[in-house]
Amino acid sequence: MEHTNPRAAYGETLVALGRDNESIVVLDADLGGSTMGKLFELEYPDRHFEVGIAEANMTSIAAGLAAVGKIPFINSFAVFASGRAFDQIRQTICIGELNVKIAGSSAGLSDFGDGATHQSVEDIAIMRAIPNLTVISPSDANEAAAATKAIAAYDGPVYLRLNRHDSVKVTEADAPFIIGEPTIKRAGDDIAVFATGITVAMALEAAKILEGEVSVRVINVSTIKPLCPDKISKLASGCKGIVTAEEHSVIGGLGSAVCEALRLEPKPVEFVGIQDIYGVSAHNYEELLSHYGITTQAITDAIRRAKHHSAKP
Repeated sequence: MEHTNPRAAYGETLVALGRDNESIVVLDADLGGSTMGKLFELEYPDRHFEVGIAEANMTSIAAGLAAVGKIPFINSFAVFASGRAFDQIRQTICIGELNVKIAGSSAGLSDFGDGATHQSVEDIAIMRAIPNLTVISPSDANEAAAATKAIAAYDGPVYLRLNRHDSVKVTEADAPFIIGEPTIKRAGDDIAVFATGITVAMALEAAKILEGEVSVRVINVSTIKPLCPDKISKLASGCKGIVTAEEHSVIGGLGSAVCEALRLEPKPVEFVGIQDIYGVSAHNYEELLSHYGITTQAITDAIRRAKHHSAKP
């Protein structure tokens, strides 16, 4: 089915998966109405656990459930899922390689009204640094649904990063999702743009704007970890410069991961992301994205800079 909102797509897909797999259980920390865990609760109340505002406890409970063969999905805002429960994720779930799925909702700046305390600008960096943890950042609602199916079938801990708002469609409904496989969304020869989450749509729009001026290759990096260096190198092959784009700090996120993968292939790189600062509250989401330079125009400008730098002798 076609989806428009990533967190709704996640919740609806969990309900569908729960019909065929009674091992799936869902845990919420007083945010089920926002994370869409409430949809699972309405359908399967005996397999949904509301733990209150106690993310660390929720994560430990999920570890215990996984240890006895359940497939727990735990839900909270991304900033709390990655921050408040870090110790339990690291010490219990990931050292133990337990089959727990961590859904970080309202990721990035998408909780625009609540400001710095609720906006996760560093969660990718935190989670990708943890051994044994797979990190996924879907580009739109359709991909969020497909990724939910994929991680339910995958044996091991996963962090799924979900945006709060309706998304621009960049993937087809029911397209298969392969963990660890970046995909080319637009062919090009001059500059390769590696984007994740909402910035994939922005990168595609930037490439349209630059038609006839710069040939832009757009790559959707929906799996942040594992990120195979050989695959990234192949995807960047033939291009003279690189741009990375993400709704996350430029430190430790997709940009860092791409540069690590391409460390033996020096090319000019431009980063579009949040510049090592916290978020703030705003009247609306678009206002906040504009303030922090997570826009089509910012990506367009970065592509032009990368082309300029690549032309230098």
